Amino acid sequence: MTNYFCPTVLDFEASGFASDSYPIEVGVVTYEGERYCSLIEPQTHWHHWDKSAEQLHGISRVQLHNAGRSVRSVCEQLNDLLAGHQVYSDAWVWDQRWLITLYDAARMQPSYTFSPIESIVTEQQLQKWDKEKQHVFKSVGGARHRASTDAYVIQQTYLNTRSDGVLVSAAPKLVPRVGAGRA
Repeated sequence: MTNYFCPTVLDFEASGFASDSYPIEVGVVTYEGERYCSLIEPQTHWHHWDKSAEQLHGISRVQLHNAGRSVRSVCEQLNDLLAGHQVYSDAWVWDQRWLITLYDAARMQPSYTFSPIESIVTEQQLQKWDKEKQHVFKSVGGARHRASTDAYVIQQTYLNTRSDGVLVSAAPKLVPRVGAGRA
């Protein structure tokens, strides 16, 4: 049996795309298929809120205040899950910014490295990327635009666009973690 590289993917939902926006949800799918997702309780100095972003992800300020975890708790859980891993994002410029915002607020450092998925995607994959991403999104129901769903879609798009012809379309196993959010 051949082993194929499977990237660990992280995605954020945010309060908007302004310079003072902040992360409100983080989702991860590891190379082993484990999922993590958590709402993030906003810091008192995080004020920006874009109603059009809220319409896209469907997360309200009330939900964040009622169900969001502290930035420290989220960072500790991410560090525990991702220690020593190489983690990828398909919107690295924004996600890197929100990752820094999150860890700065917790006064912590990531225990993993974070890179753009474009650094491992071939030209052949890029040619198929958008069409395959739409196909994968539809195959998972296309209803939720949330961080863990988006991370899964990105990971599956990477796998399904490889030139080895092996399609990976089964949902990753959901491994319960103490204190982890539902994916």
